[in-house]
Amino acid sequence: MQDKVAVVTGAGRGIGRGEAIELARQGAAVVVGEVDADAANEVVAEIVAAGGSAVAGIGDCSEVDAAEALIKRAIDEFGQLDALVNNAGILRDRTLIKMTPEEWDAVIKVHLRGHYAPTRAACEYWKTAGRPGHIVCTASTSGIMGNFGQTNYGAAKAGIAAFSVIVAQEMKKYGVNCNAIAPAARTRMTEGAYGEIAGGEEEFDFWHPDNVAPFVTYLCSDAAAQISGKIFGVQGDAVEIYRPHTSVAVITNDGKRWDPNDFITASEALFAESGLTPGAENMMAKLRYSMTDRGA
Repeated sequence: MQDKVAVVTGAGRGIGRGEAIELARQGAAVVVGEVDADAANEVVAEIVAAGGSAVAGIGDCSEVDAAEALIKRAIDEFGQLDALVNNAGILRDRTLIKMTPEEWDAVIKVHLRGHYAPTRAACEYWKTAGRPGHIVCTASTSGIMGNFGQTNYGAAKAGIAAFSVIVAQEMKKYGVNCNAIAPAARTRMTEGAYGEIAGGEEEFDFWHPDNVAPFVTYLCSDAAAQISGKIFGVQGDAVEIYRPHTSVAVITNDGKRWDPNDFITASEALFAESGLTPGAENMMAKLRYSMTDRGA
């Protein structure tokens, strides 16, 4: 990342903080995007103290004006933009029946609009300037697999996964790649979701949020320019790749329109061929890595 410039949203704490610091450690000048000015300035000070270059970009990245100002801050301060990491996010966990419209709207806004607005501004710059670029979006297993009590968060994160794949297609001709990560780490946000999470006592803390940053830094570099439209799981020392939704079985009716009653028996063949269970499943129980016991 030497002589590159990166913007990281939600970079005042947790995973975003680690991403900003690692990008700077690898030579990038970083704009620390954050709504909390004190948190942003602390990260900037830490980067500068270590010999790096960073400035704060204060504002709500889900607001178009603030997102455009964030991208402009990078260009005005450092002369260019090479990478955007969309990390900002919040949780408002509640089962659907208990979820208020405000809890739904807040999560959808921060995650989906918080990806849309900075990404649109960055892509417009790269297209106009004729420069290549790298985008890393932040999805979640809650979105691509589904998690109890997170219809708002999961819907937003599933949308981000689709968003990143489509942006990759649209921006390919301009030399811009876009990928998504589904990270898992022990942060202030996940403590709200899972309850208090004890810190690791081993030499290598698998769930430390800084473990996500090296792979994100790689995706922000020209060395990963050939990778686009993919979704990766990132936690500890492990990096996974997720296969997109793929048709795994089909039933047909010999060129005739189905009668609804036919499916009473015909649908059994669909599930038998696919190997899928007809009823609702706890897909999170199938994660390779988890901070909590999801076997129930």
